[in-house]
Amino acid sequence: MDIVDRLLGHDAWTTRQVLLRCHELTDEQLDRPFDIGLGALRPTLVHIVWNMEAWTDVLAGRPVRVAPGSPTDAAWVSSLMEHLDTATVDLAAVARRIRDEGRLDEIWQDGTGGPPAVGTRGGVIVHVATHGMHHRAEALHMLARLGVADLFEGDALSWEQQFRRAVAVGITQCNR
Repeated sequence: MDIVDRLLGHDAWTTRQVLLRCHELTDEQLDRPFDIGLGALRPTLVHIVWNMEAWTDVLAGRPVRVAPGSPTDAAWVSSLMEHLDTATVDLAAVARRIRDEGRLDEIWQDGTGGPPAVGTRGGVIVHVATHGMHHRAEALHMLARLGVADLFEGDALSWEQQFRRAVAVGITQCNR
């Protein structure tokens, strides 16, 4: 497992763990305003997942898809988890292709219509993972303020330890 696999595996797994904890919450709690980040759990989590989708589309040279909705119903968390599952597989495939083709240092220029940006494809991949971690930390803070007990830290070493245990017993995918 190389650094790309580690970054993206940890990113997907920790986002999934936060979403799993959201099953315990009411719509009021998911939308409760906080003085941090995007201001509530629901928009923060949609933002994390959509950024995975959008940056994957940019890296793949595809039109950027529309952000997942934020409906206030019982199926919302499950729906966002489905988006996460799809985005995880898609991002990993695109990132591995870029890595395998030796294009991590290839210069990329933003053509999405937003403010002009220039960077490397590898930098975009790292950005997706670090961006997700930044907002997950905000989400974990919100969960703690909502009184959710026994929150996990979400660190990469804990994820890797769980991944290695899963591989040892024959499970090949530990981002779920």
